[in-house]
Amino acid sequence: MNVIMEFKKAKRTGLLPAFLCGGILAAAVPAVNMAARAELYLTQQGTPVQILLNANWQVMAMLNVLLVVAGTCLLYHTEYADNAMQKMKSLPVRESSIFFSKAALLILLSLFVLIIEAGATVFCSFHWFEAGTDIYTELCNSYGYAFLLMLPCIILSLLISAASKNMWVSLGIGVVCVFTATLLPTDSFLLSLFPFATPFQIFTGTDTVRVMHYICAVAAELVIFSLAELIMIKIRRYFA
Repeated sequence: MNVIMEFKKAKRTGLLPAFLCGGILAAAVPAVNMAARAELYLTQQGTPVQILLNANWQVMAMLNVLLVVAGTCLLYHTEYADNAMQKMKSLPVRESSIFFSKAALLILLSLFVLIIEAGATVFCSFHWFEAGTDIYTELCNSYGYAFLLMLPCIILSLLISAASKNMWVSLGIGVVCVFTATLLPTDSFLLSLFPFATPFQIFTGTDTVRVMHYICAVAAELVIFSLAELIMIKIRRYFA
């Protein structure tokens, strides 16, 4: 029920059109790249999905992460505007419930964006590479993996937005984190566990053991950030 309430509130913020337009923009990246430089990619070795993601995923992932950062800022800006969060405290609603309802909404919207991007990858695979139906298994694995790796970024971004009443502060922190992630060396496993850098990883061509390490790290980060939110709520109540 809380997720439905968050959805209704989000309709007034422009969040839903933003995710739709952002998903279309990210999905256009491989199509435009193939239209402009098809000869370059058609001569490369590998499956169509692997070639397309290797060539375009870094840009697509950056758009996805920026979309998450902007989305979290919008969601909590509506709560802090006109002291709405203070009024919510007088209702029989837990702050943690609000947080996780917003997280669930953002997760669903991010999944929607990835589905749009997967559709563009399918289109490019059939249009330029004349791929067969065997690409669907690889496609589901690749985008399912991308979805899992986005979860810590969503929760941490929401945690940053929840901690700051000023939307521009949380937006600035998020943008700095995104561009910091782009500067981190890609061959370092520990540095790549930074939640804003993890979504840049690609499933295709990655060793199975390394994939499992990332999945375990994502699970640990989700637990840590969720506990951090609960602790922050208790501390804020104590000093309020």
